[in-house]
Amino acid sequence: MNKKMSSRLVIKCYHINKVEFGDKNDIIDGKLLINEKVESELVKLNDLIEEISISIIKPREHKKYVNSIMDIIPISTKALGCIGNGITHTLTGVYVMLTGKTGDGRQMAEFGSSNGILEEKMILGRAGTPSIDDHIIHFDVVVKGGVPLGRNLAMAAHKVCDIFIQQIRDVLRQLDGRKADEIHEYVDRIVYNKTKVVIIKQIAGQGAMYDNQLLSNEPSGIEGGRSIIDIGNVPIILSPNEYRDGAIRAMT
Repeated sequence: MNKKMSSRLVIKCYHINKVEFGDKNDIIDGKLLINEKVESELVKLNDLIEEISISIIKPREHKKYVNSIMDIIPISTKALGCIGNGITHTLTGVYVMLTGKTGDGRQMAEFGSSNGILEEKMILGRAGTPSIDDHIIHFDVVVKGGVPLGRNLAMAAHKVCDIFIQQIRDVLRQLDGRKADEIHEYVDRIVYNKTKVVIIKQIAGQGAMYDNQLLSNEPSGIEGGRSIIDIGNVPIILSPNEYRDGAIRAMT
């Protein structure tokens, strides 16, 4: 028996040429608008958050001091289906950068902080980092000071940032798929009685800054996912399309 099974993932890309603040979140003709009042709304959501500052770093303007970099996050959303199948809308030309420190001045880091001048601390144009021509939405969080630097503080920063990104995802999901700048289709085929190929990837699951979120509701999201630490660092089997679609949110 040589029966085939498959799953199909379609990723529709919308390129962003400009990022600005406005009176609401919107995506119009290659321009991403960010609600300028969102900071004051988000800081009220968690008692562990003291302050949130959102700024826009334009392409090639990376001589800017930042707190320790906690994550670089693409903006993608499921328009149809769940992680690994269906249709995903994603923005190109823009990423979210989450940085953070505590209210008493400690950087959000375990084995060495990456705070400093951005162009000196991050290599651009690599897998997982913006290119020199991308816009960066800098989401800086000050978490509660005077308490141990634990997972609860790190997760508070990640969760409030994810809520911010979700507001953009909700707009992105509504875009007309026929107007995407690029469309990529990926099909996972499982053919029985054929050679099986498995790629093993070891991911971190050690502590506050060494965590990974798996299979969240949204690509590279937080809500609905499970921490690799909370499930005991057990092996997880993912399909190529699940991996491709952002099943792992690397929070290291």
